[in-house]
This record gives sequence, C-alpha cells and structure tokens, in this order.
Amino acid sequence: MPGQLDSLVEKLRKALGPDLVSVVLYGSAAVGDHEENFSDFNVLCVLSQIEPAQLGATETIFRWWREQGNPAPLLLTEHEVRTSTDCFAIEFEDIKAHHRILFGADVVSSLAIDRCFYRAQVEHDLRAKLLRLRQKAAGILSDKDVLRRLLVDSISTFCVLFRHALILHGTNPPARKRDIVARAQERFGIDPAPFNTLLDRREEKLKPNEIEPVALLAGYLNEIGKVIDAVDSLDKPKSASET
Repeated sequence: MPGQLDSLVEKLRKALGPDLVSVVLYGSAAVGDHEENFSDFNVLCVLSQIEPAQLGATETIFRWWREQGNPAPLLLTEHEVRTSTDCFAIEFEDIKAHHRILFGADVVSSLAIDRCFYRAQVEHDLRAKLLRLRQKAAGILSDKDVLRRLLVDSISTFCVLFRHALILHGTNPPARKRDIVARAQERFGIDPAPFNTLLDRREEKLKPNEIEPVALLAGYLNEIGKVIDAVDSLDKPKSASET
C-alpha cells in the first residue's frame, strides 16, 4: 500500500476513533490501473455518524490529502451506503466491482445495487460529459496544447461510462481502460483509434506533438455518440400514461 494511503488511514483513525467504520480505496488504483501523472487515489470513508464534530475532525486531514493531489474522500454513513444505491448506481457499481478495504469492515461487497434508474443515469452522464466536452473544446479549439490536455483528461471518465454501457448490454466488462475500449469496439462497433491514442498519451507512449487534437476531437466525439445511441436504444420503463 502506498505511503500516502497508510498515512491517510492512520490520521483518520486517530481523528475519528470509533466513529470510523471503514476506509475503502476504489477506482483505478484498486485494480492496478493507476497512472501517476493522471490518476487520483479515490477513497470512501464510512462513519457511524456524520455531524459537525466529525467534519471538524477531518478538516486538516482532507486539506492535507488534497495537497497531495487527490480529491477529498467521500464521507458517508453506514445507513447512506445501504440506501443510496439507486440514485448512485454507477458509483456504487464501480466501487463494489473494484475496491480494496484499507481499514475496518467491508461494507461494500454485499451491497445490492438498485438499478431502477441505472440506464437513465448512464445515458444522462454520457450525454452530460459529451456536452461539457464540446463546451470546453469550443472555447479552446485554437490552442492545441490545451485542447490536447482536455482530451487526455477526459478519457478516463468515458472509459468508466463505457464500462457501464457494456453492463447494461449484458456484458461482463473488464477493469482496465484499454480492455474496455476493445470490448466496446466488439459490442458497439466503435473505432478504438481515438481512445487508444489518448491512452498512449496518458502512458507517455506518444509525445504531445505527435497528436493532432482537432482531428482527434472529431473522431472522438463521433465514437462517443455511438455508445450513447446504444444506451438510448435499450428498453425504457413505461411512464404511467403508457400503462
């Protein structure tokens, strides 16, 4: 376990005492797909209760954690973990599939993921991320360095959402980004080239000047659209007026 994670757990244990139920590492770092220059350590902290006293106890710890370049840990109570799997189906599906317990009880493995809104959430997030990518690209299209960085930064998010699109289509998806892209090619007929180019840049297999970002953007947006259409084509629950 990296020293940062050891230190985080120790600080949380001292600050929260018996209120700390579990510390869970999730995301790419939990499956060995962590990339130092681009990936964060994503951590879920489960507490028995979360009131101002607990928030105050974590303030300096979370500030220190953010200074290490990581997002602040998620704070949830045990009750919230059990009752939030419908509105956060994507997030809990990922945490359940790819996690490592750093401290305390395993409150994740036995979760029953409520998928009543799952398809809609996957489509919503894909469309929202695509719209946001377009908005940002529209303001920086002439700055190739910034556009290139925007595209590289976005690839991880779209790989996560492609993984959920595969689940919705009855496919057991792999964990690693390149394997997800390959499976999406098989299932949705996407061209994997834009995604693999961005992954090559993340892994420093390509230099920035070896990527023409405007041309890459066009193909990237088009292939993301194919996955959105595949999710949209799935059967949707009937509304009350249709029953």
